[in-house]
Amino acid sequence: MSSAWVRRAAGFGAGISVLLPALALAHPEGHGAQNAIDGFLHPLTGLDHLLAMIAVGLWAVHLGRRAVRILPIVFPVAMVVGALFALGGIALPAIEPAIAVSVIVLGVLVAAGVRMPVVAGAALIGVFAVFHGYAHATEGPSANMLAYAIGFVGATVALHAVGIVAGAWIARNDLQHSRVVNGLAGTAIALAGTAILII
Repeated sequence: MSSAWVRRAAGFGAGISVLLPALALAHPEGHGAQNAIDGFLHPLTGLDHLLAMIAVGLWAVHLGRRAVRILPIVFPVAMVVGALFALGGIALPAIEPAIAVSVIVLGVLVAAGVRMPVVAGAALIGVFAVFHGYAHATEGPSANMLAYAIGFVGATVALHAVGIVAGAWIARNDLQHSRVVNGLAGTAIALAGTAILII
């Protein structure tokens, strides 16, 4: 995967992550601006969300260029679906345990260098994302949820970009070194997810 292509992908992700909250800030009715900021900060201040979203970027790089294009789109879209479930009163079981399990599984996928068809990988992270989005919505404000959603989607895209850049940097090393670094990173993520699940 060329460094120029990675830079373009990361730049696009960073641009989207800035543009989305800016759109919310441009419509400051009520508490829209603050809600957008709160939404943006929510994934950044929750270790479970942060690790899962970075892990998606790391794993996407391992799966290849097509996954780098698809997975960072599928996750935010599925997350919005989960948020709509919450707002629509559709109950999902075991939200917090499911999120912790998603961190564990994603960590294992990164650590073990698991490969699978991109469609299957997208379906897997899509299921995880529904639970993340559900949690975002239930912990969000009662008013101006749109601004809040724009914020957490922007942060999610930014975290995916961080994972992609980190994964591409790791991949620039020789194969054995890359496996070791990915193994350590994925193991740390999985262990953190286990701690979150237990605690």
